[in-house]
Amino acid sequence: MAPVLSAHLHVTAMLVQLLVLPGLAAAGKLLVVPVDGSHWLSMREVLDSLREKGHEIVVVAPEIGLHIKPSENYVMKFHPVNFTQEDLDEHFQAFLQDALQEGSSLERFLKIYQHMKRLSDMAISNCARLLYNKSLIQYLQESNFDAVLTDPVLLCGQILAEHLAVPSVFFLRGMPCSLEFEATRCPSPPSYVPRMLTDLSDNMSFLQRVKNLLFEIPNTFLCDFAFQPYEKLASEFLQRDVTAPDLLSHASIWLLRLDFVLDYPRPLMPNMIFVGGVNCVPKKLPQQVQDSNRDFSGFIPQEDL
Repeated sequence: MAPVLSAHLHVTAMLVQLLVLPGLAAAGKLLVVPVDGSHWLSMREVLDSLREKGHEIVVVAPEIGLHIKPSENYVMKFHPVNFTQEDLDEHFQAFLQDALQEGSSLERFLKIYQHMKRLSDMAISNCARLLYNKSLIQYLQESNFDAVLTDPVLLCGQILAEHLAVPSVFFLRGMPCSLEFEATRCPSPPSYVPRMLTDLSDNMSFLQRVKNLLFEIPNTFLCDFAFQPYEKLASEFLQRDVTAPDLLSHASIWLLRLDFVLDYPRPLMPNMIFVGGVNCVPKKLPQQVQDSNRDFSGFIPQEDL
């Protein structure tokens, strides 16, 4: 066990140097397999910074999407899909409306499940069209990437990383049914760690702990429908039996867009790193807030303003 952990930490250190240190990573070549929507808006800010440090970045994405558009900052490789822009916009808007409506946890779960099933089917179709695009896969194989950066909420990026035999870095806010903690064998006791859609904190009463434990049942069901198609696709493409936890366990670094202050304290594994605050698009503060910050400039470090 110790040699495996040592080798894993060595790869982690290597990737940190590749993605963070400008002097050592000037010639770094990064393959990015993003997830559209707010996931991309968060990742795009990081990619722009990496590009400024001298990295060569190649982004692979569907030709139809919400926010992923051509950019001069990196090489964009688009692959065809079997739906229209109108189909995608309609499904996504319906999902947002139902997700933001008030109601019981069960009602919210059922509505979110229905929409996620539709969006998941579209994502699976996108992934299959990417993996079986022979010309694109050949280009990626010949590019000799140093690492793959992806959001594992959709497993296509990790399947591609396995096929290319390239180390992977995960950049995420969270996953359905807390699969990130199962894959890394990170402790996640239901008596302490709140489950998705429970609206609980880490400070729970006994009845709240019982509720949290019961929510493990639908979360497991959610994982089955969300990741089973990826397991089938990955097994066919990689020509070996794989499961979602197997794929996720091969990640070298997990960059979690979480923060102890905004979320709650919880156990983490050595290769799981909090990068809280990297969410969506930064907005310029209103002038009134900026003026207020200037009033306290003598007490706040300038880099924090």
